[in-house]
Amino acid sequence: MAVTLYNLKSESGLKKLNEYLLTRSYITGYQASKDDVTVYSALSSVPSVEFVNVARWYKHIDALLRISGVFGEGSGVTVESSLVAEEAIATPPATEAEDDDDDDDVDLFGEETEEEKKAAEERAAAVKASGKKKESGKSSVLLDVKPWDDETDMKKLEEAVRSVQLEGLFWGASKLVPVGYGIKKLQIMLTIVDDLVSVDNMVEDYLTVEPINEYVQSCDIVAFNKI
Repeated sequence: MAVTLYNLKSESGLKKLNEYLLTRSYITGYQASKDDVTVYSALSSVPSVEFVNVARWYKHIDALLRISGVFGEGSGVTVESSLVAEEAIATPPATEAEDDDDDDDVDLFGEETEEEKKAAEERAAAVKASGKKKESGKSSVLLDVKPWDDETDMKKLEEAVRSVQLEGLFWGASKLVPVGYGIKKLQIMLTIVDDLVSVDNMVEDYLTVEPINEYVQSCDIVAFNKI
């Protein structure tokens, strides 16, 4: 069953997550999955020991990502920045109800006028366009961006990565993760519209070519989840 979490950067959000993890080792299921990686990436820093269950879970996922990676599929998780999103999600069905009401007003036995024909065509076009928009899904991606060495300016590296602007690409939270020997990698979240952006092409055509490859040695997809 999919899970929705809210305000993970706030104390109230962390408190809810702490209560949620009281009886769980992972966000969903009985093994580490991409759902854990999604929530892990949404946290901007190591949780305070005040949230003991979150801190325990975070250290465990952090260790797995360093050692072997996390490849379980999970059941699906959504991280919303505020409770407003919940109200927004509940809004669309009202439109469908209104459409049904409009259909009830149509005289099925009367002669259709030119205006009615035009209105029907416009409604059909709108429904068709709406259907196309729904088919265009989104994905949440966690990307590892590795520098050349410990002398690489990681601030400039992140600026270079975020300078890539494409239709359907939205950069999210990021953090630096120690790799070893004084080297750190950039771990960054991004959301893409599937029909508009290919992560593989973005890496190949933008992130590993000049001028960005002055800072970036390579990029790896750590997690890829459909939203």
